[in-house]
Amino acid sequence: MPSSPAYQKYPEHSLVIDEKRAAVRVCVGDEIIAESTQALILHEGRYPEVLYVPREDLRMQALSRSDHSTHCPFKGDATYFDFAGAGTPVAQIAWSYEDPFDQMSEIRDHLAFYADRVQIERLSDQD
Repeated sequence: MPSSPAYQKYPEHSLVIDEKRAAVRVCVGDEIIAESTQALILHEGRYPEVLYVPREDLRMQALSRSDHSTHCPFKGDATYFDFAGAGTPVAQIAWSYEDPFDQMSEIRDHLAFYADRVQIERLSDQD
């Protein structure tokens, strides 16, 4: 995907991926759907930080792609995922920028989760 034109319009907006990585565990109820020591830590403006977990560290079979999508002028088009594992289904627990703008290419092949729909346990930060 090309560069985001939003940076030219809003040059003060900041998106920074921390050099450190986080060790995390993501659960829906009692089911672990992700464990990683390589989660990206994204800081965007005044928003709370967001952890992006590599797809390779996810149990993708517990997720199903949702019909929902959104557009971020700084990151690109987001696709969403529902929890479809054991237990009660939960809509739109995660999102992914599968073809992000060039400035955010590092988040490609990662998913981020809604903290109010899953349990995210931050185990430690890695140097």
